[in-house]
Amino acid sequence: MSQPLEGKIALVAGATRGAGRGIAVELGAAGATVYVTGRSTRARRSEYDRPETIEDTADLVTEAGGQGIAVPADHLDPEQVRALVDRIAQEQGRLDVLVNDIWGGEHLFGWDCPVWEHDLDNGLRLLRLAVETHAITSHHALPLLLRRPGGLVVEVTDGTADYNSDHYRTSFFYDLAKASVLRMAFALGHELGPRGATAVALTPGWLRSEMMLDHFGVREDNWRDALDRVPHFAISETPRFVGRAVTALAADPEVARWNGTSLSSGGLAQVYGFTDLDGSRPDAWRYLVEVQDAGGPADVTGYR
Repeated sequence: MSQPLEGKIALVAGATRGAGRGIAVELGAAGATVYVTGRSTRARRSEYDRPETIEDTADLVTEAGGQGIAVPADHLDPEQVRALVDRIAQEQGRLDVLVNDIWGGEHLFGWDCPVWEHDLDNGLRLLRLAVETHAITSHHALPLLLRRPGGLVVEVTDGTADYNSDHYRTSFFYDLAKASVLRMAFALGHELGPRGATAVALTPGWLRSEMMLDHFGVREDNWRDALDRVPHFAISETPRFVGRAVTALAADPEVARWNGTSLSSGGLAQVYGFTDLDGSRPDAWRYLVEVQDAGGPADVTGYR
């Protein structure tokens, strides 16, 4: 198998589960050495209290053909992040890809809950986890990434800039968090572009994460059983799909053409030709606008 990222070093910050895990595994499949971070380890769970761990993710990276290295880290702690980057610098001397996928806010926001009714402590905690962590990680990691030209930074968010600009996203705090990450990629593009690196914002579509599958009471092998209750779930994608989007970007010698922009897994699949694990190309954000938001019946014909 071709491994276009052999010899490359990646850091996927927030790789315990979901998109972060899918991205880490696909970078490994492309031959990269991938440092995977998070707070859930085999020795200690985070407040999520879920079974997924960073060690499991690292093992999957290695099984896919790369080298996975698990490093426990709370990205709200600057000293832990500094130590993480120092370790990468000492062991590898370089960093080619930084993926900021830190989130941790699923239990901290209320749906359609106005700011004056929303739990303030939860909302502020969500902003810290979703925004401050990315800033801390970029602050410490980017000097190492800039040692060599051609580095890539991927800010993982929910929604494209076009979609989020005129759609209310769930709640004040959630909306603000996702918009902030989009703007981070724009700002980093201005700061990194002249220095030979590229920054983008990237959103998956409706992600069949471990938590989403649990929410619908299904597994990856029978996820379509949820369609009777949630028909539009037919457009959903595996976490590996957005992972393949990151790998395509990291392997593209002309990736600078995307600098500072907002991208989606489905949109990039049309450009680079990769597919999800089932061979389809779900274009969730186009489907959301043209079918789901328009009140149409669930029909993914022409969208995957």
